[in-house]
Amino acid sequence: MWDKFLDCLLDAGIDSIKLLPFLFLTYVVMEYIEHKMGAKSKAAIQKAGHFGPLAGGLLGIVPQCGFSTVAANLYAGRIITLGTLLAVFLSTSDEMLPIFVSEAVPFITIAKIIGIKCLVAVIMGFLVDIVLRLFQMEPKEEMMSGHLCEHDHCHCEEGGIVRPALVHTVKILLFIFIISILLNVLIVLIGEDTLRNLIGTKTVLASFAAGLLGLFPNCAASVVITELYLEQVISVGAMFSGLLVSAGVGLLVLFKVNHEHRMENIKILLLLYAIGVSMGCLIEVLLPVLGIEL
Repeated sequence: MWDKFLDCLLDAGIDSIKLLPFLFLTYVVMEYIEHKMGAKSKAAIQKAGHFGPLAGGLLGIVPQCGFSTVAANLYAGRIITLGTLLAVFLSTSDEMLPIFVSEAVPFITIAKIIGIKCLVAVIMGFLVDIVLRLFQMEPKEEMMSGHLCEHDHCHCEEGGIVRPALVHTVKILLFIFIISILLNVLIVLIGEDTLRNLIGTKTVLASFAAGLLGLFPNCAASVVITELYLEQVISVGAMFSGLLVSAGVGLLVLFKVNHEHRMENIKILLLLYAIGVSMGCLIEVLLPVLGIEL
């Protein structure tokens, strides 16, 4: 058991360190926006953000969950739109791509899966933003990239740009590290075989179960879902349902940095789940009709 705990500790440390450059650069940008840009520049950034879902969908396909943590921070600061946030979350593949490559999955198959995920992410991102603007449901807050300093009362804004960025990076990394250890231990206690049995079916219920597993803020979720698909235990629809919602620690960071809007976070989580499962079921039906093989 001690060896397993050490493995959990090591995995959590490695995963956290991988996020270091993403988080630090994000906070540097946010501090720069807060302290160096005027109101007109901030307004221009927010206006340009209407095209964010396209960029979010493309950036999300990069392996690992670095950009999902970036998106969570930027959304909490109201620098990007909800549609952009969801586009990144839906497109993020976490550990899917490395597993596909290690299992020698044909390049054309990988390209199709990533392409479909990216297409769904971009379309749904734009759709969410359009609906919010149409019904005037967009967040009312102005860009508030200094919200972390205000909440923590750290007064680190007095040290220029780099110091506060470093302070917030360390705080978030410690948070991710501690929670990741707890999640890794939980997975060990539950057992991957148990997780496999929960979604190991080719019925429509597998899509709902895979979606729930995909919400787990840990890379183990995408690992299990991808391996089950490669072993032909679950269908392509269930695989997409799980991987579309599998944003790694992005959701975890969102609940941490957007803490003042807990109900909003819950709604985002439910919306992500609904989109992932519904799109997974739709893909299951459409792929044979379109003659697309995976």
